[in-house]
Amino acid sequence: MENTLDIVEVGKLVHVKATGKLTKESYETFVPVLEQQIAEFGKLRVLFEMHDFHGWTMSAMWEDMKFDYKHFKDIERLAIVGESKWQEGMATFCKPFTAAKIEYFDHTKLEEAKAWLAED
Repeated sequence: MENTLDIVEVGKLVHVKATGKLTKESYETFVPVLEQQIAEFGKLRVLFEMHDFHGWTMSAMWEDMKFDYKHFKDIERLAIVGESKWQEGMATFCKPFTAAKIEYFDHTKLEEAKAWLAED
């Protein structure tokens, strides 16, 4: 299954758009971007937007866990935008792995997710 990963970083906000299934190579692409933003701006706010998303390979899941452990306090807010019930469950699943405030938004509420990330 082909995957795409688009990353747009604007200051403390990083917008990640994911489709397909994330792989270890996906993490090799976006972890350095996130780490650069953390080094430059401190705590980040992340918008993780999923379209036709099918999860992670096992190696990608391991990379995700390593990132979460290393950067437990570096993400201030995480907005997860998705299309299905299992993606909504990710918001609950992620909570023990980060100090971030996490909210799930249906894909029809992308603008609400952006507004929530912009709040003080």
